[in-house]
Amino acid sequence: MSETVIVLTNRQRDRRVDTRALRALAEAVLAETGQGAELGIHLVSAKRSAAVNWQFLRHEGPTDIITFDHGSTPERLFGEMFICVAEAERQAKEFGTTWQQELQRYVIHGILHLRGYDDLEPAKRRVMKQEENRLVRKVVGNVEGRKA
Repeated sequence: MSETVIVLTNRQRDRRVDTRALRALAEAVLAETGQGAELGIHLVSAKRSAAVNWQFLRHEGPTDIITFDHGSTPERLFGEMFICVAEAERQAKEFGTTWQQELQRYVIHGILHLRGYDDLEPAKRRVMKQEENRLVRKVVGNVEGRKA
């Protein structure tokens, strides 16, 4: 596997986030997939998420995650993701999870997008969701087990 560089910035004040744990999760997912990466992970407010969402996608309002691919290859991912912590809180209530679990899922989801997974069509969304769930089960448990 090639070298991995992850830059994680926390530009929101909604919640205190364990950025080391999120970085470790991203590293573990990449190790599981056998890919190196240059990856930017930006934790943002709902206001910033809405601005990015409008500027690049012409969608109104904040969203959970927006992923930008900057030329990923099968061997190495190049991209960045903007993750909205306020949306993680909102969706955690909706799905009966914690906002931390939602953040973990968003990181995995973003990496899958950089690997070429697509969730715009129902059939492709099912395939992506299956891989996302597999990685949540396999990687999140392993990362949390190492912290204990």
